Order: sequence, then structure tokens, then C-alpha cells
Amino acid sequence: MTDIVRYPIGQQSFETIRKEGWLYVDKTRFIETIITFGQYYFLGRPRRFGKSLFLNTLQCFFEGKRHLFKGLYADSMDWEWEPYPVLKLDLNTEKYKTPDALDAVVATHLKEWEEEYGVTPDYDNHATRFRNIIRAAHQKTGKGVVILVDEYDKPLVNNLHNPQNFEYCRDSLAALYSNFKSGADHIRLVFLTGVSRFAHLSVFSDLNNIRDISLDNRFSDICGITEQELMDNFQTGIAGVASEYGWSPEEAKAEIRKWYDGYRFSFRGKDIYNPYSLLNLMESSVFDTYWVKSGTPSLLADQLRKFNVDIKPLLHARCGQSGLTGLDLEDPNPTALFYQTGYLTIKGFDMRSRIYALGLPNEEVKEGLLEYLLPRYLNTGNQDTPFLVSEFVREFREGDTEGFMHRLQSLFASVSYRMRMDQEINVHNGLLMLMLLVGLSVQTEYCTSAGRIDLFVATDRFYYIIELKLDGTAREALDQINSKGYALPFAVGNRQVIKIGVNFSTQTRTLVDWIVE
Repeated sequence: MTDIVRYPIGQQSFETIRKEGWLYVDKTRFIETIITFGQYYFLGRPRRFGKSLFLNTLQCFFEGKRHLFKGLYADSMDWEWEPYPVLKLDLNTEKYKTPDALDAVVATHLKEWEEEYGVTPDYDNHATRFRNIIRAAHQKTGKGVVILVDEYDKPLVNNLHNPQNFEYCRDSLAALYSNFKSGADHIRLVFLTGVSRFAHLSVFSDLNNIRDISLDNRFSDICGITEQELMDNFQTGIAGVASEYGWSPEEAKAEIRKWYDGYRFSFRGKDIYNPYSLLNLMESSVFDTYWVKSGTPSLLADQLRKFNVDIKPLLHARCGQSGLTGLDLEDPNPTALFYQTGYLTIKGFDMRSRIYALGLPNEEVKEGLLEYLLPRYLNTGNQDTPFLVSEFVREFREGDTEGFMHRLQSLFASVSYRMRMDQEINVHNGLLMLMLLVGLSVQTEYCTSAGRIDLFVATDRFYYIIELKLDGTAREALDQINSKGYALPFAVGNRQVIKIGVNFSTQTRTLVDWIVE
């Protein structure tokens, strides 16, 4: 009989997981390093990567619940297991559409703590009440206070496009978090989780000794699943996947790796599997875009539209460390936003220049971007996208130029009026997103000795050279291909070269005409 494994999908309570026998991958060794080497920590990771579960694990540890850690690394630590006062502020429970929502969440926590530690709320000011609670908790217990803040930045992220609410939330949180510095003598540990170290928030400017472990090699696998952890904990699930698809265990592991592995959170860090998607796969034995579907990247699409971002360099970005660890929400860097939300990951690091190379982590993210971001770019319906894309790819691979050009014409005709199509970059983005994310080998601004090809696509049988003109003529575009000899480097070999001159009208917002040669 096959062992039954209970996978804790979406479960963020360490106590529940341990008491009810859900699978738990032991991350408690990181607690030893945290309590030994620092007082203030920040960890940035994408959503659903296990930040909340780790924070809850810290909470149970400092509450002295040793029975929950039996058999885990923490149980072997030299630790007195006496309870500390723990103040856990969970900001992941609201959408914060109004300033009152933040006030209500904070007020609920403050009232609970005041009752627990016998504090009379003399002031309506949340920051002052919080300061009094920290002092009272220390005095009552004789132990330094442990402060855990889950998704400390969510009120800011959710108000990125609402300047008035954003400003209010920023000021309120800055005042609240200022107690971390002023109350240092009463504090044993502060541990914050979120997406990023946001600029203009005093917790990072005032508290200059906070340790950001987001890119620290020692903590690269504090969240997520490593290859070794997969082998040690998920053999039953791997066997289920292999059985479902008629594969060998090795074939199953290779496909799992292709779909859900590939994240890296430091330059020497281990490769990480997406834990949310992996748990869903282990339970269902079916491959799907679980993580992407759990929260569509509308924020990313909004930023691409707002700033007319060129997608190609974004998907193969290079940046310094400040571009990964910090983010100004008033003027967000698209590369940082893609990385910190989990749609890009570290692919390489040049020690000499201190530059990181980024890329898409895996097949799930690639398909997810296609399924959710492309419809927002071309304004197709989500349900129609898989069919449209599959037909487009089939026509492209079979050399059916009239078929896929008419399909492109139809897709661009549906572009929302909000998308600026008076700039060539946005037309390129639509084409690039469609081709690149469905697995076609595509390059924009492909350099030859005679100039730059607007769009170069390679399939098993064809080379496509596409030149695009805005409010020009298809003949002008094709003449440019021929006059500059764009096709000459591809004349050798057994693949057919297809040249396409395309004219795009900014008035009708679609492809007007094209010539194929």
C-alpha cells in the first residue's frame, strides 16, 4: 500500500502542520543563525514562497513550544525553550482599498496586545500605543520582545496606483515601524517579511543595522524547496506523477524540474523549486500554472503599459544588486518589480562587475505570462488565448504566412485603446510576447553587418525576417530587407528564408498590409 502523504497547500500554521501530520520540510536550522548573529532582519521573497510559514515557525519557537519541534533541527539546539513575548503583526489579511482598512488591522492587533500585557490605551496614536506595548511586554515578562511583521509592505503594494492612499499608508507604517529603533533596549528580535526594501520608508533609513538577508547566500533556501529536499521528502509524489503520465521516475523528475525549478535568490545560492506549485503537483499529479493562477500579474501589465517598457531586455535583464533589493514604489523599476514578484530570477553573476543576469525561472512562469500577461497586452480573452496561440504556432511552424499574418492582424485589432500603439516599441512588444513565450526562437533588433532586423524568428524549417513600418508601406519595409541584405547571412543551410514587410497603422491600431517574399 502506498504511503499517504498530506501536503500542506496554503497552510501557514507551523503548529497545525506539526500537530496534524502534514508534510513539513525542515527549515528550522536557519533559526539558529538568526538568533545568534543579529537583532533585526528583513526577508524579501515572492508571494506563496513560504515566508508566512517561516514567520509562524519563529513564533512557535520563541513561544517555547518545543514539542512541535521534536525530530527537527531546532530540537537539538542549545536553547532554554522559555517563552518570550511575541508580537506578530500580520498585514496579509486585507486589500487596503481605503486608509481605514490599515487602521482597523493595526488597531485590532494593538487592542489584543494591550489586553494581554495590561496596557491602558492612553493615546489614539497607533505608534505611541505600539511603543507602550513593547515596553510593557518587556517589563512584565523580563524577556526581550520578539516582533514579527508578515508582509510589512502589502498596504503599499496594493495602493501603487492610488497616490493618496499610498501616502497615508506609507506615513502610518513609517511611524509604527519607527519603534523598532526607539525601543531597541526592549527588543530581542525583529523579523520582517515582504516583497522589497522600499525606498522612502523609514524602517530602512532609520534602522541602519537591519540585516537584509534576501540576497544572502546563507539564506538562499530559507524558503522554497531544494533539489535535495525534493529527493528527501517527495518520493511518493514523484512516483504519483510518473504513474499518471506513464513515465519513469527520472523522466518525472526532469519534467518537474523543467516546470517548477529554476529560482535562485543569491549568486551562489541553491536552485529552488516553487513550493506552492510543487505541493499542488504532488497532490494532484497534474502539471499546471498553480502559482501564477493564485495571483495574476496585473501589476506587471499595468507597469508595462504605463512606462512603455521594452519586454525583450526585461526578460534577459542585467542589473546591480540595488536593482534587486530596493524598489521605489512611486517610480518602480520594471526589472526590480519582475524579479521581486517572482517572474524573473537570478541566472548568473559577474563577480568583477558585480552585475546579475536575470531570466525566466521555468516553464510555469513562461506559460503563466503567456496566459495572463499576453491577453492584457493584446486584449484577448483568457479562454481564447490557448487556442489562438496554438494556431499561431502551428501556422508559423508550417510556413503558413497568410494564416499567421491574418491572425496577427486580428490580434492587434483587439488591442485596448489604453495601450499606446503610436510607438513602435509597443508593437514590437506584442509580437515578441506572442512569439517568445510560446517557445519560438525570436530576436528583436537582430544585428547584421548591414543593419538591424526588426524581428528575426527561427523554426525547424524556416527563418523569418520581418521588418515593421509604422504608418509607412509594406513595400518600404520589404525593400529595406532586400536593399540591406538582411537575408544573406541565412542563405546557407536547409531552412527556407521568408521575408515579410509589414505596415502597422497607428490610426486603425492594427496591421494594414504586408508583403511576403
